[in-house]
Amino acid sequence: MADDLPRILVVDDSRVVRMSLIQHLKGSYEVREEGDGEAAWQSLVVDHSIRAVISDLQMPKLNGYELLERVRTSKLRRLQQLPFILVSGEETEEERVKARDLGVSDFVTKGAGGTEVLTRLNNLLALTTTRENLDAGREQMVHDPVSGLFTRKYLELQAAQAMSHASRHGVDVSVMVLGFDGFSGMCERFGEQVAEQVGNRFAKMLGGKMRHEDSLGHFGSGQFAVVSPGTAPAFCATFAERVREAVEVARLSVQGQTIALTVSIGLASVPTDQAASASALLDLAGQRMETAMRAGGNCTESGGVLPASRPISIHHALELLAANRQNVVIPHLPSLAERLLPLMRLMNQELDFELPVDEIEVLLSERKPENN
Repeated sequence: MADDLPRILVVDDSRVVRMSLIQHLKGSYEVREEGDGEAAWQSLVVDHSIRAVISDLQMPKLNGYELLERVRTSKLRRLQQLPFILVSGEETEEERVKARDLGVSDFVTKGAGGTEVLTRLNNLLALTTTRENLDAGREQMVHDPVSGLFTRKYLELQAAQAMSHASRHGVDVSVMVLGFDGFSGMCERFGEQVAEQVGNRFAKMLGGKMRHEDSLGHFGSGQFAVVSPGTAPAFCATFAERVREAVEVARLSVQGQTIALTVSIGLASVPTDQAASASALLDLAGQRMETAMRAGGNCTESGGVLPASRPISIHHALELLAANRQNVVIPHLPSLAERLLPLMRLMNQELDFELPVDEIEVLLSERKPENN
């Protein structure tokens, strides 16, 4: 079936050339075709299934060199590493050098036999598959070689051991999955490598706040998981909120730009949640994280263990204001003002201020029905 074949993008302004290439590739590959470089670029951005590109050199709107350069300088890693074959009618040494400098995978002349094009394409995809298998093999390791954190596979083993111990001794096991809100946008803005470095910096900070018996590792792109043996859901939720608030007020500099980050967190635990395996427990926490993201992000979804929201502290409100996050503080102003009333009364008493405390208290009491 065509759906089972690798998809190749053929780009050429000549319909005849495209049809010729398609005839050679038919049966081995599914082919998507475009008539100019700009249309090809749009296809590459939206179609994640494309495994390689065969492109003409001279084309309208965006020529082969320009398309290749855009692909290789993209902030999307899948495009940076995509096999790319340039086809030219007049192959010169100068063209070879320019194509090689831009990162071309291979270079063939127009009129080359279909067997040659097919062989080169097969070889390139075989190399790509080997690289992907090596990347997949990394997931079987205990530690990720780049970040030093546990791999997701190893986290599942840790969770399975904790669940086995918990079932014998009647204790809880909680897991927490955290994901950066808008991580894909950060990848587009700064590139995947930089975005992952930001995530790893955050993870190292998180690791410094955990117990020795907890395990921290990767869960997905821009996502991390913590396995906490012997931790009750309520305590895990309290820790999750502290982590969320710490990220919310952090000021992070990336490539000279200060960016505001937030995380969404999903929690799950046994025996509170009915999870038959460690994988199921982690997946449940991951699903709840996604629910938190869909709800707008910057929140914790704990499956009902705690209320979805709780009053913020005065200290945290001041941190948010210092981070220019007034919009987050505004919904909590009545509660904050009510807690400040005793302080304002003391100021009147000891500092001879004339703060209208009684009037403020009346206004706050009048607002309560609106907030309930």
